[in-house]
Amino acid sequence: MGIRVKARYENNVLKPLEGLDLEAGEEVEIEVKERKVFSGKMDILRYAGILKDMNKEEEKIFEEAVKRRSLFGRALKL
Repeated sequence: MGIRVKARYENNVLKPLEGLDLEAGEEVEIEVKERKVFSGKMDILRYAGILKDMNKEEEKIFEEAVKRRSLFGRALKL
């Protein structure tokens, strides 16, 4: 059985942020993924190029989604 749990790295030790149902001495396999936090403009600019190859229909769908604000949380001016 596998579980996913968040942990904090402190003093060279991973500390789970919630309890684990494990026996003392039980071995587990850990996959570490860095948690990225949105850092603003530079993150957006990394993806700017993916929009350049859209056809007219895709552009229309994208513009409608932006106008609906449902994907972005606030209005964007095109």
